[in-house]
Amino acid sequence: MSPTNRAGGPPPGLIPRSGGRLLIDQLLVHGVSHAFCVPGESYLPVLDALHDVRERLALTVCRQEGGAANMAEAWGKLGGGPGICFVTRGPGATNAAIGVHTARQDSTPMILFIGQVGGDFVEREAFQEIDYRRMFGGIAKWVASIDRVERIPELVSHAFHTATSGRPGPVVLALPEDMLAEIATVPDGRRFTAIQAAPSTSQLRRMHAMLAAAQNPLLLIGGSNWSNAGREAVARYAHRHQIPVACAWRFQDAYDNCDPLYIGEVGIGVSPQLAARVRQADLIVAVGARLGEMTTNGYSLLDVPLPAQQLIHVYPDPDEIGRVYRPTLGIVSGADEWAIALGAFSDALDEGGMAGGTGTAEAGAATGSSEAVRRERIETARADYDAWRKPRPQPGDLDYPAILLYLDRHLPADAIIANGAGNFAAALHRFYRHRQHKTQLAPTSGAMGYGVPAAIAAKLRYPDRLVLALTGDGDFLMTGQELATARQFAAPITVLLINNGMYGTIRMHQERHFPGRVHGTDLVNPEFDALARAYGCHGERVSRTADFPAAFERATGANREGQPALLELMIDPQAITPNQTLDQIRQQALGAR
Repeated sequence: MSPTNRAGGPPPGLIPRSGGRLLIDQLLVHGVSHAFCVPGESYLPVLDALHDVRERLALTVCRQEGGAANMAEAWGKLGGGPGICFVTRGPGATNAAIGVHTARQDSTPMILFIGQVGGDFVEREAFQEIDYRRMFGGIAKWVASIDRVERIPELVSHAFHTATSGRPGPVVLALPEDMLAEIATVPDGRRFTAIQAAPSTSQLRRMHAMLAAAQNPLLLIGGSNWSNAGREAVARYAHRHQIPVACAWRFQDAYDNCDPLYIGEVGIGVSPQLAARVRQADLIVAVGARLGEMTTNGYSLLDVPLPAQQLIHVYPDPDEIGRVYRPTLGIVSGADEWAIALGAFSDALDEGGMAGGTGTAEAGAATGSSEAVRRERIETARADYDAWRKPRPQPGDLDYPAILLYLDRHLPADAIIANGAGNFAAALHRFYRHRQHKTQLAPTSGAMGYGVPAAIAAKLRYPDRLVLALTGDGDFLMTGQELATARQFAAPITVLLINNGMYGTIRMHQERHFPGRVHGTDLVNPEFDALARAYGCHGERVSRTADFPAAFERATGANREGQPALLELMIDPQAITPNQTLDQIRQQALGAR
């Protein structure tokens, strides 16, 4: 029932609104300033309501729902609230599923609104009808259908709280088209507040004691839900106690890679020296990282279910702690909340204000000879990291690692790099160093086609920052049509397209497991530089390493003039990894038989 006053009418200030308008008003209540979509007739009342608030809530119209969902995911990953995406029913929902899966695996807050058939047609397999609870139930945090217009404020509020609290993630809400046209007189909700757990003093005390007693500790951090204050607190604590820091796979921007305590990324393509250090550590403090397959290198760096190392696992979802690895100490907490609490705890210890300690091991840090040993180990680990970033000569005229090192030297610290999936991304993570937070957009789901839409979202969010998308040739053609979106909505990104004429990662695995039996991995590509120009972007082909700096300056110059740019980098197919050529991989596989 709609609320009424004693005279029988609506409360003062309430006006009748359609479901579409009521929904958009709730987005404004919750602070949404941007949404992404592909339009559909199933949610026309929403589009009409967006027209009335277009000065307050910008709408980016994309060319395919996968691109729209990836843009929303990237927006949510950059912080400030969930990314918002609207798609139509049926095919629109299935296309958008890739972004929902990425948001789930990356723990990104996102809300996907999907048009749905009206209540009078439901359960008949009507045109484009899908049961979204079944479809998304395994990858979304919550899936629901708003079947009554009066419940829009309630269910939208629940969606925002669910997407942002605990382990963040995607929420899916279906919008029956008849509900969107109905009229209701109901009050708005209130703006959401994300809820995160924080560690207790006793947990911090025990963790501190374990770190003080450890001879060879390692801090492994990940996740995207960090503030600058939280990152600074982690750095202060690590420096105070001489603890080396590594980042989880595709969360390198969680810690300054130029800090002398940083020793590398733990994930696909991890250096052998760093992998050995993880295995040899006597204590691992994993914060904000799920410790999934990629970060643990196929669950090989820690024994399942009981790691040989002591393990402190800090994560916001209690269901994740102990799911694979039984920790010595599990702490249910947001990463940022843990870091800020740890900083306050450590400061209080220094000031002598923490009562309840049970000895010097708890009250102090690594000192004397143990601190000297830690410092020496860190210096050795850092030297190994620096050596890992020195590439071998590459076949062909264009040396891709050399270009990545050029970007490392010349990009501003706040430049944002988005990448899709492929061997080109592993080299990026190896050679490029992230100095600031919110500078890396990378799908831990391993989804191809992520880089271009994610970069567009980043440029719309931060128009004054340099934004790059790194893609492969196969990767680009999955969402490359979103260059039209970049052009239309004034998102001047630069795309670096690494073209080796194949699905390179699959070809690499093919040669390792079935050497010489190449099938299904070759690509015949368009002229990507010409394609970019056809979209109205600046486009160039670069075939020599020496030509890249000038071409990159022309591309970023076009960006400054408001024009997106694409540089097609022609890579020798043999340059499949920084360490091995295709022929070497094949010969190694044949020799092992």
